[in-house]
Amino acid sequence: MDTHALVNALIYSVLGILIFVVFFVIIDKMTPYHLWKEIVEDKNVALAVLVGAMSIGMCIIIAAAVH
Repeated sequence: MDTHALVNALIYSVLGILIFVVFFVIIDKMTPYHLWKEIVEDKNVALAVLVGAMSIGMCIIIAAAVH
């Protein structure tokens, strides 16, 4: 494998993860409750499914935009 391709893949991966984390924090701030507390401590399964689906959707959009 070409070193240049490996470096590009690493850069795009890190960039995609950073964009996802920023958007997740923004969405967490927009909700009236703390998402992590609701999912982990209060065992809100419906919210976990919703956040998971939303995360997959965001990741697909980010991957298409970064690629």
